[in-house]
Amino acid sequence: MSTKSLLRGLRPMHPGKLLREEILPAVDRPKAEIARLLGVSRQHLYDILDERKPVTPAMAVRLGKLFGNGPELWLDLQSAYDLAAVTKKLAAELKKIPTLTAA
Repeated sequence: MSTKSLLRGLRPMHPGKLLREEILPAVDRPKAEIARLLGVSRQHLYDILDERKPVTPAMAVRLGKLFGNGPELWLDLQSAYDLAAVTKKLAAELKKIPTLTAA
C-alpha cells in the first residue's frame, strides 16, 4: 500500500508531530542522540519537532534511512501539510478563481 493511500482521508499533520508523538517514543532514544544520528543540530531537530521548520527532501532522506520507512512518508506528510495550510490561507482568493473545463 502506498504512503499516499495511507494518508488519504487523514487531516494533514506536520511531520514533526508524527515524529514527536509516535516515532520518538517508540524508539525510546534521547533527542540529542537522534539529532546526532541524523547528522543535524539539536536545534534543527527541535525546530522540526516544534513544527517551526519543514521537513526538506534532505531531511526526509535522513529520517527515512534512520527509521527505515523511506523518505516518501516524510515528504508526503510535509506536502499535504503545506497544501492544506496554503489552501486555507488563500481560501477567499481561491473562491474568485473560476475552474475552466475543456470544450
